[in-house]
Amino acid sequence: MDAQTIAGPLMPGKPATASRPLLTPPGKSVLQDMEQTRLAIEMIGMGARLQVLESEVSLPRVRLVRLYKELCGVSPPKGMLPFSTDWFVTWRPNAHASMLLGAYRFMTRAGSLDGIRATLSSFRMYREHMCVTGEAAQLSFTRAWMLARFYERGMLQLACCHCCRGDYVVRAHDARHRYVCGLCLRPARAGKGRKPAPPRVMTG
Repeated sequence: MDAQTIAGPLMPGKPATASRPLLTPPGKSVLQDMEQTRLAIEMIGMGARLQVLESEVSLPRVRLVRLYKELCGVSPPKGMLPFSTDWFVTWRPNAHASMLLGAYRFMTRAGSLDGIRATLSSFRMYREHMCVTGEAAQLSFTRAWMLARFYERGMLQLACCHCCRGDYVVRAHDARHRYVCGLCLRPARAGKGRKPAPPRVMTG
């Protein structure tokens, strides 16, 4: 059997060419695409905004919007993300932010997680704790994500309270010497509403 028989009949004036396998386009991976889709679904289930999804998931915006609509039944909300550190140091949100950031630090140090995986795990732990205690959650997933970013960029830190020895969120430029948290030294109007007091932060 000669080479022409194997390759098939030749077209007049055209050389025989070997058939080439179909190659996957460079940079495209089916497994990576599936992993990113699962991550987007998990984040949407936690309440992530579209801007957060775009920052953490390497899927086109069109696909993220379609995923959001399919899972939530509505279009993604519009508007800017919270960009100020001030909210995290106010009285009630500070206790919740301190609890979540303590969990985030544990996940990165002891749990060997980082990035969005550490944020997801710490936020899940925070929500479970809120369900057990019956306390109304102050942090959305977007707030938790911003908190982790502020912490990683050095804009927010944890300071140890001189009285209760708990670790609480403070701004990077705030004084930390003999720091007293908002639970040990409450503001004058703290607790005047109907909501229960924030949970005590455990020493980590």
